[in-house]
Amino acid sequence: MSNVDKQHAAVLLERLDSEQATVAVRFMEFLLLDPVARGAATALPDDEPVTDEDRRRIENGRRQPSGARSATTMAGVLAEFQLKPEDFPARG
Repeated sequence: MSNVDKQHAAVLLERLDSEQATVAVRFMEFLLLDPVARGAATALPDDEPVTDEDRRRIENGRRQPSGARSATTMAGVLAEFQLKPEDFPARG
């Protein structure tokens, strides 16, 4: 953006009433968001239905005292996909 464009933007901003200026500033802040934050801000709401299994897992998570959450281990992840550490050759 050239200095002329920035000056034009400033002139336009000055012509707005305070409510319009507030909206313009919020839009400029939106333009300055990083792509990930902008994507999150404009994402469509999750419309996937919540299943009974989802509800059960949510409730089980709420019942666990904080700090008592079980950790996911690499062995557990591998077992879920029927894999073993030996399935991955060592690098180096």
